[in-house]
Amino acid sequence: MESVFEIIAEPNRRAILSLLVSSQQSVGEIERQLRMPQPSVSKHLRVLREAGFVESTVDAQRRLYRLKPEPFEEVEAWLDPFRRFWSARVDALERHLDRMEEATRTKGKTRRKRRGPNRGRNIGEKK
Repeated sequence: MESVFEIIAEPNRRAILSLLVSSQQSVGEIERQLRMPQPSVSKHLRVLREAGFVESTVDAQRRLYRLKPEPFEEVEAWLDPFRRFWSARVDALERHLDRMEEATRTKGKTRRKRRGPNRGRNIGEKK
């Protein structure tokens, strides 16, 4: 059995998981949105289902797939120490952007005060 990380490492499986985040989808809907052949979609869905990432229900003549949260909990647990690292970096970025925004506001006020004699005229237009 592949690990959770080996399963989500495959780009087509990640694309399928991304589609299923918003709503359940049928094989045909996934096939059309990803422009993948039906056998490929079915193969990836089988791997995802066997790994516990998705489950399916039957609706009339079609099978609908939706995400199951449990495998993502393993990924989340693994990412947790890194999230702390990102959090500090995101906080630093937020402070930097706040300083830039304040500097921009201050410069904007200064610019308004420094309007020259050609204010409101087109280039080349004389008095």
